[in-house]
Amino acid sequence: MKSLLIRLTHGLFKQDIAASEQELIHQWHTLKILTFENEKYQFSSQYRAGIISSVQASGAYLQTIGESIRDHFIDTSYLNGAKEGDLVIAQRLLGKRGGPSAKVIIIVGRSETFSIGVITSKSGQLQLQDIRTSQNIPISLIDLPDTTEDSVYQINNQNSVPTYLGNLSDPKVDEKIVLALYNKHDVFEEDVLEMAASFPKEVDASLYLHRRDLRHLPFCTIDPVTAKDYDDAICYIPESNTLYVAIADVSEYVHPFGAIDAEAIYRSFSIYLPHRSIPMLPRQLSETLCSLQPLVDRLAYTFEMKIDPESLEVVSTDLYESIIHSHRRFTYEEIDLFLAGNLTAMTEKEKLVLEYIPQLNDLTAKLKQERMKKGYDFRSSELEMRIDENQNIVSTEFAVETPSHALIEDCMLLANKAAASMYERGVFRIHEPPSPMKLQSLYQELASIGIFVEFQENIKETITAIQAEAEKRELISEVDTLIIRAQMQARYAPYNTGHFGLGFERYTHFTSPIRRYSDLIVHRLLKAIKAGDTEEGSYVLRNIESLCTSISEKEREASDIEIRFQERKFARWASTVIGQTFKARVMQTEDQIRAEIHDVITGAKVNVTAHFGLLLFDDIMVKIETADLATAKITASFVSKIEKEENDQGTAV
Repeated sequence: MKSLLIRLTHGLFKQDIAASEQELIHQWHTLKILTFENEKYQFSSQYRAGIISSVQASGAYLQTIGESIRDHFIDTSYLNGAKEGDLVIAQRLLGKRGGPSAKVIIIVGRSETFSIGVITSKSGQLQLQDIRTSQNIPISLIDLPDTTEDSVYQINNQNSVPTYLGNLSDPKVDEKIVLALYNKHDVFEEDVLEMAASFPKEVDASLYLHRRDLRHLPFCTIDPVTAKDYDDAICYIPESNTLYVAIADVSEYVHPFGAIDAEAIYRSFSIYLPHRSIPMLPRQLSETLCSLQPLVDRLAYTFEMKIDPESLEVVSTDLYESIIHSHRRFTYEEIDLFLAGNLTAMTEKEKLVLEYIPQLNDLTAKLKQERMKKGYDFRSSELEMRIDENQNIVSTEFAVETPSHALIEDCMLLANKAAASMYERGVFRIHEPPSPMKLQSLYQELASIGIFVEFQENIKETITAIQAEAEKRELISEVDTLIIRAQMQARYAPYNTGHFGLGFERYTHFTSPIRRYSDLIVHRLLKAIKAGDTEEGSYVLRNIESLCTSISEKEREASDIEIRFQERKFARWASTVIGQTFKARVMQTEDQIRAEIHDVITGAKVNVTAHFGLLLFDDIMVKIETADLATAKITASFVSKIEKEENDQGTAV
């Protein structure tokens, strides 16, 4: 139902209406809730679809879906029986002072959301408690398969049918919990697996004579050591200043309307956990046939770009279907060793690749330097977590960007920019500038740590000045984290509005079709444009607004799952060190003091109690007091402040 409402928000073509949806569409059109023009149904201007949220005595809010606009307030007298989580169609109330308001016209169902319940004991009585709200879930325990304390269930809020996940005592239940919250699954249906298995195991080049044969070029892939799906391969020819960015040609295998495509739309993104991935595509494709593995022929969609080494401008671009043969799969660590002079080639094919890597590294370093004149270099660190076979933490550390990461990043940015320049309507990756309200909040936070903002001519210069001051105080990552918090969230949109963070006028995602559905759509669109196929192009674009909304939402879900999994692992670790003290840094002072452990384990967030006048980014010692495995919340008490030493110039170090 939510999908239907999103599509009607943007416009649903008559030919795309499912049989099960036709009666509802007819009813709503009769009630004039929908308009019908140019063979397309759409909500009339005075109607909005959304989810009822934040219910209180005075009313509730309509969290609109399918569009980025302010939530509408609904007075209690206008709720018409709607409750928290209900999917509704509401009518805007015009002429009222204050923010936008509305009244519920039709309750169309409940938002398909999921809760996690855990069996707890209170006053000797067992009860099923929601791990997020700590409220009792009104479900009888009689029919549950296991009512042992700490048994965990997934609850579908539409029909309250519990699914047993396991027991909190088992570390492997953490993964099940975070996936169940968003109803994600790893296993593919039989029809999807059958279709994936129907493809040949290898690429027969003789069947693809229409493709440009690039197998003679020394392509390579550069990825994390744990990677199994290789989306992109690169090759640089210094003599002609030509960069080739070859991307796995997933669209050759995954066609619209097929079983694989339907599942890929549902997943939209691969999910990466410390110990494994949950792929968007069946592994027969994501890790084998589509993956640009070394020393085998693979189908690719390739940008060939000639770059002026002086102006750093891309002077010519060609995009075409190709067949490549990667010479080597490198890890980031190997390329970094080579650039540092500590890795030598072992085979002739490796030598061909490694000959151009230093020159490409010089080029991409210049490209980044040029890019930073408009874009931003936010140096907040990504946490890397290692867990053992029992899914307990082994170690954590913050990732550091190295030359190999930067080299690959700027190659991919060039390809993504080139793709975005080829259409006016499609899938764009947009990022709006921060709002004045968010900037004001940022300036107040900075003032609390002694960084007083002197406003420059524009936001770019102001933020650059802030970063320079943070570097003097050795708070680079921490201040960049605050700056990122003040940013709008990047998202997918059918029309271009630019990318503030990167400083690009046009940008999209083209380089990861194995793990992002957005990129697969861009490939299909570009192929239609290149072929002059207006019918295929119009098909790809027909519901592009709804698709952009959907994949933006799925992206947030995938990111949230990865974060929540780490939180659960940290809570398990904390439960084994109750009473022990650790170094931490204060990361939040509003409402609740929160600190981040920077010790034998790094990255765990703790709520700090018994604190005295702590300031943002103070280094402190804390004692772990509690670790709740159900909520993944850790509490710690303040022990002492760690005074910063000063160098000879009087700067804290």
